[in-house]
Amino acid sequence: MDFALALIDWYNHNKRQLPWRETDDPYKIWLSEVIFQQTRIEQGLAYYHSFTERFPTVQQLAQASEDEVLKLWQGLGYYSRARNLHAAAKTVVEKFNGRFPENYTDILTLKGIGTYTAAAIASIAFNLPHPVVDGNVMRVISRWFAIEEAVNTTVGKKKIEAAVHELLAAHSPGTFNQAMMEFGALFCKPKNPDCEVCIFNTSCLAFQKKLVEKLPLKIKSQPPKKRFFNYLLLLSGKGANQKVYLNKRPEGDIWQGLYDFPLIETETETEIDGLVNSIAWKTVFNDTNPVVIKVSRIFKHQLTHRQIFAKFIVIKIEKSPSKIADNSICVNLKNLGNYPVPRLIEQYLLENGFLS
Repeated sequence: MDFALALIDWYNHNKRQLPWRETDDPYKIWLSEVIFQQTRIEQGLAYYHSFTERFPTVQQLAQASEDEVLKLWQGLGYYSRARNLHAAAKTVVEKFNGRFPENYTDILTLKGIGTYTAAAIASIAFNLPHPVVDGNVMRVISRWFAIEEAVNTTVGKKKIEAAVHELLAAHSPGTFNQAMMEFGALFCKPKNPDCEVCIFNTSCLAFQKKLVEKLPLKIKSQPPKKRFFNYLLLLSGKGANQKVYLNKRPEGDIWQGLYDFPLIETETETEIDGLVNSIAWKTVFNDTNPVVIKVSRIFKHQLTHRQIFAKFIVIKIEKSPSKIADNSICVNLKNLGNYPVPRLIEQYLLENGFLS
């Protein structure tokens, strides 16, 4: 059996009808690849439509403000993808005169684009013979060849890449790459794939050796670090003029460029009495008289390498604390929805009636 031809035939009969598969526009193909990194189709599809409707061309994306891009991305997570997307769009306009680069090497120079994304764009948009290796492809290949080296090691990755190169259908690399990813997503699933009816079960070494459930092998990573955020919702004024303070997240930390509230980060979960008596609290409020109105439940948020435990403390103040005012902005409470915030913040705001 010719693996590539059989795979492409399967793909042509079983593929999902998705909008970026109906175009050879490299901008829209790139957009889909960025959005669906570490994101399920069901979750990301609405974002793809929002971006293509708001920014139908790379030029329009380049002209947008970062806040606008991040706001449209809000809730999708991994916000560096959005910042890199925006920066790369500017590069396409400034360096390539608004025309998306047509070769792998130039595509790879764009911010946020690694070998996987560059190969996907080059093969799908320009039919260039660059194999795509994502999690789905790793799973299919490791099973078909019964590769028992961990796929998240240098040796394992090299074996996978060599195998994909060997199988790549040079006459239709874009279709082959999409077929590999689709087969892994729909059929050769991580758990309980239906190997008995698989078109490759007579040639799949993992099936023959009864290794399907064990492959691909991965070395376990370190558990995520726990961080404890005590957010301070500093409210001033009354009624329609009520205001709240926001911080813009700095470079070098999670949620860069998004907005959240002033916070006190602690080493462990801290009760409100302990927080009020802490040096950090006294430093923030040394020249004002804060009145604690409400303390929220603990909101948990899982990131790849961090686990966030956040508590929101609503505080009434008469004047701006000196230790907060210099690095915060004061906005009308009713305008909170205009600012891009992490999903954790949005969840709290929605749950407590701050967003409609």
